[in-house]
Amino acid sequence: MGRRRGAWWRVAVVGAVLGAVAGAPGAPVLAAPGAPVQSPSPSSSVSLSSSPSSSATASSYAFVAGAPPVTGTVSTGAAELLEPGTTYRSSLPSEGKVYYRLDLDGTSTVYVAATAVPPADVPVAATEGVRVTVQDADGRACSAPDTATIGAGRSPRPLTAWGARALPSKRSLCRGAGTYYVAVERVLRTESVPGDWDLELAPVLEPRLRQAGPSSAPESWDSATPSPPVGGAVQVRGGGGFGSATALEQGVWRDDVRPGQTLFYRVPVGWGQQVYATAELGSASAGGASGGSGNGLVPGAVNLALYNPVRGLVDDTSISYSGSRRSGALAAVPPVGYDNRYAVSGRVSGMRFAGAYYLVVHLAARVGEEFGDGPFGLTLRVRVKGEAGGGPGYAGESEPAGLFQAGLGGLGSSSGDGVVAGAGDGGASGGGGAGMKAVAFGGIGAGTLVLVVLGVWVVVGRRRAAGV
Repeated sequence: MGRRRGAWWRVAVVGAVLGAVAGAPGAPVLAAPGAPVQSPSPSSSVSLSSSPSSSATASSYAFVAGAPPVTGTVSTGAAELLEPGTTYRSSLPSEGKVYYRLDLDGTSTVYVAATAVPPADVPVAATEGVRVTVQDADGRACSAPDTATIGAGRSPRPLTAWGARALPSKRSLCRGAGTYYVAVERVLRTESVPGDWDLELAPVLEPRLRQAGPSSAPESWDSATPSPPVGGAVQVRGGGGFGSATALEQGVWRDDVRPGQTLFYRVPVGWGQQVYATAELGSASAGGASGGSGNGLVPGAVNLALYNPVRGLVDDTSISYSGSRRSGALAAVPPVGYDNRYAVSGRVSGMRFAGAYYLVVHLAARVGEEFGDGPFGLTLRVRVKGEAGGGPGYAGESEPAGLFQAGLGGLGSSSGDGVVAGAGDGGASGGGGAGMKAVAFGGIGAGTLVLVVLGVWVVVGRRRAAGV
């Protein structure tokens, strides 16, 4: 009996130790025999560059996990409320506008980005797309309508357009507190294939400044394009959406992309810094493609786009492809500055706040018809120029929080220039650094507990053997 009790005690200790280890942050889930083990959701977990992240399958889009559904209405009277800081999921019909409601104060700027996702198996026209407008209660636009279209690649891909109620504003009707509306619609509906498109809506609040800042755009800035970074490329996996974009820092990065696929990356850019990027698609043979004729030219085969922290398009470029290695570069953009918002050019006005800037790469589905299913080698060269400076001094917090801070707002904590590559959490709060610290301390705590318990076990065993 004594030995059986001792064996039972040892089993209990082992169970307690394993339970403690399993309960530590970042520890693997221990399932009972025969029970299924649940894996964490890719869109909510932190992944490092050495392991696969939430890279999308061809023509898919990774919507933000847990996004509440909202229904667009054909009239403003029944429009459902969008709250800044929350990302929503909806749908966009092939005809007519749909409306959503905003209840705004009289001091903050609010942006709303809409990402429309055409079905992967439906043909699309080059000029087909989505348009977004923010309107006052009387239907007057608070900013110029923004339209995003498919482009020369004629490949179904996520399209993002944005609207804003910006303050201070020269449009007196959009200055006050009250009810506003977001209108979203398809363009070129006469040539569209009937059917809904999926839609992701991301409203964001930018607080006013503590003190009045500049009211005009900078007159000049360094528009020279620097040479892209060189050296060996680090393997990464692009995310499947804005919410799961893979975090990158300055350097050379390599990924694999398939026809019809869209990959998302994000780069922290601080106040006063400039970001540059190039994309290079490898040759069909080097990419391992097979099954296509390999004799054609695909116009707009690669689309490389830069979006700002509120998902507003800053600039994009397209690359035609004939099976051999091709590259393309984004045009030079100004250093991040609050006063850029007053510029006429979207390439300048989009660089209006610090934070995570998104690089989005799409490979047209038609590449697969000519050169096979791939995957094709994709090389990204990212440069961030200049030292990060202080911000303009906001009077409050953004919604979501930390959005206009480089290294924060879902990028993970960053000391110096370090960024967690491949962080999958697209939420507003820092997840990468804090999450990994939690794993580290949890691992240390669990390891210490194991040593302590095993030490007690040995001492008790010896005392029992000695008859104490």
